[in-house]
Amino acid sequence: MWIVRRAAFYLLVAAIVVIAVFPFYYAIITSLKSGTALFQVDYWPKTFSLSNYVTVFTVGTFPRNLLNSLFVSAAVVAISLFLGVTAAYALARIRFRGRSLLLVTILSVSMFPPLAVLAGLFELIRALGLYNSLFALIFSYMIFTLPFTVWVLTTFVRDLPIEIEEAAIIDGATPWIIITRVFLPLMGPALVTTGLLAFIGAWNEFLFALTFTSNNEQRTVPVAIALLSGNSQFETPWGIIMAASVIVTVPLVILVLVFQRRIVPGLTAGGVKG
Repeated sequence: MWIVRRAAFYLLVAAIVVIAVFPFYYAIITSLKSGTALFQVDYWPKTFSLSNYVTVFTVGTFPRNLLNSLFVSAAVVAISLFLGVTAAYALARIRFRGRSLLLVTILSVSMFPPLAVLAGLFELIRALGLYNSLFALIFSYMIFTLPFTVWVLTTFVRDLPIEIEEAAIIDGATPWIIITRVFLPLMGPALVTTGLLAFIGAWNEFLFALTFTSNNEQRTVPVAIALLSGNSQFETPWGIIMAASVIVTVPLVILVLVFQRRIVPGLTAGGVKG
């Protein structure tokens, strides 16, 4: 009986892996096709061509769009972690009236669908003179990445032994020293998890990037890929779209594989009370 259960378990795992990996695999093999081969359904291409990748980097503004996405995502992660760590220390260690309500309010902000705040956010960005700039994207992305970051880091800081903080206070450490020298080395899993999720969210975001930018030089890669289908420079853009999609996806896969050991502890922080 246990053999049947084990076989069923591995069969289910194999099915999940195939469903999850096959779209990315098919995008890769499609990106290696050219000409009429793009319209043939082959699960293993007979010929390989890197012409689509060469075209992506030599024609149009995709390299610039890639740098835009990298800059915006890195800035969102840096600002989210800085504000998140300081806010988490205050919410977890400092007692004040309305602390729990404030924490719930912060988390509830991230539950609003982006489309619900799009019009008001557009007016705010235009009033601040940020329209068609990367700073408009950084500002808009912070609305949704910062609440989650604050929530996860606050839960993690609450679980840290208070004796460590008391020992640092006795030694004359200021709150800033406690945050940077005592808490940060212990918050590795939570920082990696929140930073990675913030990076992925900013890297893949499409609606705000499409609304708050108006030219190719300021656009990020999700919008640039979407607009490739209507680009008159390419007669058959599907292979180029697949190549661009693979280029955009590979960094995320590498990041997840590198930090996978820290992601689960960061997500389960505060889930178990001792």
